[in-house]
Amino acid sequence: MSLIVQKYGGTSVADAGRIRNVARRIAQVKDRGDRVVVVVSAMGDTTDDLIKLANQVAEKPDKRELDVLLSTGEVVASTLLTMALHSMGYTAISLSGAQAGIKTDAAYSRARITNIDPRRMLRELDNGNIVIVAGFQGVTDEMDITTLGRGGSDTTAVALAAGLDARVCERYTDTEGIYTADPRIVPEARRLNEISYEEMLEMATYGSKVIHPRAVELGEVFNVPILVASSFTENPGTLIHGEVSMEIRNKVRSIAHDLDVAKITVVGIPDRPGIAASIFVPLAEAGISVDTIVQNASIHKITDLTFTVAKSQLAAAMAVVEPIAGSIDARECIADARLGKVSVIGTGMQNAPGYAARMFSTLSEENINIQLITTSEIRITCIIDEAQVKDAVRALHRAFELDRGE
Repeated sequence: MSLIVQKYGGTSVADAGRIRNVARRIAQVKDRGDRVVVVVSAMGDTTDDLIKLANQVAEKPDKRELDVLLSTGEVVASTLLTMALHSMGYTAISLSGAQAGIKTDAAYSRARITNIDPRRMLRELDNGNIVIVAGFQGVTDEMDITTLGRGGSDTTAVALAAGLDARVCERYTDTEGIYTADPRIVPEARRLNEISYEEMLEMATYGSKVIHPRAVELGEVFNVPILVASSFTENPGTLIHGEVSMEIRNKVRSIAHDLDVAKITVVGIPDRPGIAASIFVPLAEAGISVDTIVQNASIHKITDLTFTVAKSQLAAAMAVVEPIAGSIDARECIADARLGKVSVIGTGMQNAPGYAARMFSTLSEENINIQLITTSEIRITCIIDEAQVKDAVRALHRAFELDRGE
């Protein structure tokens, strides 16, 4: 008898019919003799609707109260799913994040899990129950409800799988797994049977929306295999784990893209110690996440500093940077929100030449100008005009022959 943790996203439980479908899938696992803990997201667009409602009643909703409000979406989904299982004759119980023993810090709307106390869940499993847990939430030491931010239900599921020593964490959504590129852009993109934690983390960080990067990080740290599959079909999905075969590790695995990119350039800054800190420390204190950073070579001790942020944070970032630019005698600040990024990802790039050359040549042949470049050991990312991102994805997918089977 194995213990399996399953997670169902908002589209999988978007209405009563889909909730009943998920209940049938869970029942199949129970019928084969496995113990099962299920994490659910809020139904459909519930979280977005609750945020809109909060903004209608308060210009700036209190963060603590907003977390309490948003946590109700997952509670609704978990109780309805439990009722559906009851109607099918199965014993099941719904638990909030607090009842499931999910402890977090007090960073409202972006809390981090600090500990999992599995005793209540194990007791319910020992009593023969299917355990349905509201995702996206936890509780502080002061018993205040917190939410984990976007992708928090993914993080909940993997954290519970680690805390319960589950055999696998199965994440079900409206896609059939991890693909070599977004199939909406590249129809010939292939579903991957397996992918390493390292490659999946790069994909999730640089554009893939299938699973949240924090969940992949947890999976790697605690060695929890994660299956990504569709709740609407019986296709096998993609397994994210640490034991990918040697032949596969010698290849480029995927092309990722992201349209949520804005660029800020601080022009004509003095090239002296402390200048970069004077810009990036206030940005960090303002909660603004910076991605790519490029500083030009200094000419007569004057240089330019360019960095990227999410488009949603561009205005806030400019509000922080412009006064600083004035105080350090920079010439001007320039913002550009019409950007995107495209990435080539695969462990095969670690020890083999030619990948960067092929990527840059392909973009050149498509008349796509590269504005910034950033790399890791297994990734090359180019910042380009957002209008050309889809063309870049298709061209790179062809250039690296990702439509061919492994």
